[in-house]
Amino acid sequence: MMKLNTSLIASALLFAAIQTPAIAGPAEEARKHVDMAQTTLSNFMRDPNMSWIQTNLPNAKGVLIVPKVVKVGFVFGGSGGRGVLLVRGDGGKWNGPAFYTLGTTSVGFQAGVSNSEVVMLVMTDKGLTNLLNTQMKLGGDASISAGPVGKGAEKDFTTDIVSFSHAKGLYGGVNLDGTLVKVNQEWNDKYFGQAASPVDILVRHSVHSSKGDRLVQQVSQAARK
Repeated sequence: MMKLNTSLIASALLFAAIQTPAIAGPAEEARKHVDMAQTTLSNFMRDPNMSWIQTNLPNAKGVLIVPKVVKVGFVFGGSGGRGVLLVRGDGGKWNGPAFYTLGTTSVGFQAGVSNSEVVMLVMTDKGLTNLLNTQMKLGGDASISAGPVGKGAEKDFTTDIVSFSHAKGLYGGVNLDGTLVKVNQEWNDKYFGQAASPVDILVRHSVHSSKGDRLVQQVSQAARK
């Protein structure tokens, strides 16, 4: 019973931490999230310890930016957040953003709450195809590895996705293996003002919003070889 109650408390804290405030609608929260994604990407591109992501972004099929991952733990814990996906199309043109929700549970000796910002490079067609589905599991539907950190970091990866995190708080990082990544259809629809699937946004280009142009431009500039 104690373990069950602990798990419920952790889940409730995690749920509360990533929920949209009632005073702002999904469209406004999505817009703010895009602004936060710009700040997160800037943080990673300016960090000398993130040289691998800076070097390999031009080779990526896509980039999933998660400005805030909240991790809670009371024996039974979990982590969650919301992210935006941008995809490199024909001619190297980047498109997006499409909105996603991430969540996972974990078991172990944990305590406290921490925040991280995460950037994931999608390096293979398999990884991108699975992200375009309604939901996928990292480490299951697509393989994932933590990227190397440090000046001049050089390493080749065979995994579909390579992840990087800036952690704040008690935890040293975020283990994304087993994380469920789901399309946030409500945010996509509200942000674009119409029904908008990731395929519509990122592949067909049948929907577009100028609100995301600054982020697209930022990724495009960062990905120049």
